[in-house]
Amino acid sequence: MITQPDHLQSFRTEHRRWLVNLGILDKPWLLFGSAPDPTLPEDILRHCARVDINNSGKMANMLGLPPADLTFRKKKKSWEEHPFVRTRGLLWLHTRPLWIMRVKLLFKPSVQYKSLMRATKSDREAIVQLVSGGLPADVGDVGKVTNGVAALCYALYMGVPSVTLSGFSLTKMGHSYNDKGSVRRQIEEDTFVLTQLRNRGNVFTTERELSEHVGIPLARTYTDISGSSPPILTRSP
Repeated sequence: MITQPDHLQSFRTEHRRWLVNLGILDKPWLLFGSAPDPTLPEDILRHCARVDINNSGKMANMLGLPPADLTFRKKKKSWEEHPFVRTRGLLWLHTRPLWIMRVKLLFKPSVQYKSLMRATKSDREAIVQLVSGGLPADVGDVGKVTNGVAALCYALYMGVPSVTLSGFSLTKMGHSYNDKGSVRRQIEEDTFVLTQLRNRGNVFTTERELSEHVGIPLARTYTDISGSSPPILTRSP
């Protein structure tokens, strides 16, 4: 059994309070990734908090979707690639204090957000380790999962009722919002962690290919996820 690091207990308390203020802690989450041709059932969108991963909000804008409830964003992701971020909550993986992050965002007037929260790379990796059991040394070349899978672990660690993956793929190359055809990395790492989490009872996907490839239950409508089991992780006081 993996022990929860002491610093994560205060991290979880702080972030759960923030998510409560956003009104999304007790709602099922739809994680929206950037794989080509995402499957977004209207029924599921209507009932779930939408969490955009990195620059997937660009596709959300192209589809005419409302602002995200939350955006889970890596520090190194290009703002030029998706300058018109629209989100209620912005969780920015960053090393600087929140006040400096806010100053940086003042110089990006096209980025629209209501509330900002910070997490570090070490926080991210510790949560993946705690929730999934971690990656064996011989799995993959990078040694860490993509930000989308890390966001799944974050959601489960925070204790949301269920998480549904949309726009996630282990086989399709490129991104939904451009035609560059970028090579997908960390396939082995993502496959391993998703396999560890597929039988929790509260992890689903709208992508048939991902469901068949990994074994995550397929969600076609909200009814498929509304009877999900409660999170396994014991909540901190």
